[in-house]
Amino acid sequence: MPGGPFLMGTSTEPWALDNERPAHRREVAPFFIDTTPVTNGAYQAFIEDGGYTDPRWWAPEGYDHVRRHSVTAPLFWRRDGGQWLRRRFGVTEAVPPDEPVVHVSWYEADAYARWAGRRLPTEAEWEKAARYDPAGDRSMRYPWGDDDPAPEHANLGQRHLRPAPAGSYPAGESPLGVRQLIGDVWEWTASDFLPYPGFRAFPYREYSEVFFGPEYKVLRGGSFAVDPVACRGTFRNWDYPIRRQIFSGFRTARSAEGA
Repeated sequence: MPGGPFLMGTSTEPWALDNERPAHRREVAPFFIDTTPVTNGAYQAFIEDGGYTDPRWWAPEGYDHVRRHSVTAPLFWRRDGGQWLRRRFGVTEAVPPDEPVVHVSWYEADAYARWAGRRLPTEAEWEKAARYDPAGDRSMRYPWGDDDPAPEHANLGQRHLRPAPAGSYPAGESPLGVRQLIGDVWEWTASDFLPYPGFRAFPYREYSEVFFGPEYKVLRGGSFAVDPVACRGTFRNWDYPIRRQIFSGFRTARSAEGA
């Protein structure tokens, strides 16, 4: 992704919530970002390499949490001999290696990224990847443009009740070829949930304002379970970094300086 400013957030989207407002210019340095979310197969390599028992990859509080709670894999996974199984909506099945990993906490996502020699994207980097059109030097509503999501663009609205394989939905990719930024899995970012410059609470302080701070991490993009009307390139979700029962996954990034 190219460096430079872009328009982040919105002041015109009719359904936008207070924490998405107002639109403002944000400067972002050049960076690389995965073209798809991290898959189950890639995440299994982290597990098999002893990722959950090596404190080098973990934020100290995250490592303490996984050790105290005996977390050794994504939620609903279990090992059966040489095979990983998962429970999905009450059905036990083999973990599909090509689907985006889901039900991982921010701590797990952050540890994987460190292990892979990368990092989680910041919230601003994620939104620039999802909205910026370098040809027109503008921010679009979605990676594919300004049209509302259609079935060919993204996996939304509980149509399939599972993430699509990585690389799906070519009609929904961004101008620079990044796919599945909308739908499939919520994507953890590196950023704390904070207000934008000029933020004004609406319709009441308790909707967003009381959650601002370092206790919560930002998720972006929606999941397969999100209704299309609620999913925008500017939409911000947030949760505790230990949370795993949500349909949360991630993709990784790295800075481009010196590349």
